[in-house]
Amino acid sequence: MNKRELVDTISDRLGSKKAAAEALDAILEAIQNAVAKGDKVAITGFGSFEKADRPARTARNPATGKPIQVPATSVPKFKPGADFKNLVAGNK
Repeated sequence: MNKRELVDTISDRLGSKKAAAEALDAILEAIQNAVAKGDKVAITGFGSFEKADRPARTARNPATGKPIQVPATSVPKFKPGADFKNLVAGNK
């Protein structure tokens, strides 16, 4: 499912594609901004989003075998909630 299909699904409940698109954009923007600041966003029954820091490390170029330095970085991390896990596993 892509963003357009998600907007279509939400619009079936809200009655308006414009309202659904604005709501989805607002939710995604709020989650992205909070995680970028370092806050954890937890949605009960769905999961949590947070910022994870990856330390600098030495890796190897697979083509040459030469070591390269990979800089430290921050990445978004998602951990699904119990209800979401059960739904995907078919237990619910």
